[in-house]
Amino acid sequence: MPLRTGSLEEPQLNLTPMVDIVFLLIIFFMVGTRFTEIEQQYSIRLPTASSLPSVTREPDPLIVNVSRTGEFAVNGEKVTLSTLKEQLQEAQQAYADQAVLIRGDGDGQYQAVIDVMNLCHQTGIRKFSLAFQPVGPEAAP
Repeated sequence: MPLRTGSLEEPQLNLTPMVDIVFLLIIFFMVGTRFTEIEQQYSIRLPTASSLPSVTREPDPLIVNVSRTGEFAVNGEKVTLSTLKEQLQEAQQAYADQAVLIRGDGDGQYQAVIDVMNLCHQTGIRKFSLAFQPVGPEAAP
């Protein structure tokens, strides 16, 4: 039985299909970009509709700051206790699982923090937490 002594062909990578796909993608994106430019050329007034609440993810927690003197602030604006209750009700109606983060001053009035927690309870907000600054291992007593 004779043995093959000829050299075997080295395997080669055929790049032709990959180059074809790259060219097709380039053409696709060029044409797609052109259509968006044409669409923006028309001066039209779009119809209006009421906005819907987002259903993709839960909203960020509502941050309530309680100052040392017992004043309340939401989003950097000072509010009264009644205004805070209204804002909490609106937030809870917009999203049933709305979370509230209460940031009270460490040297402040404890009653003011309890008032915010009570408002959360009254408005049906079950997810609320108290913010604190963690103590490092070197600062622990």
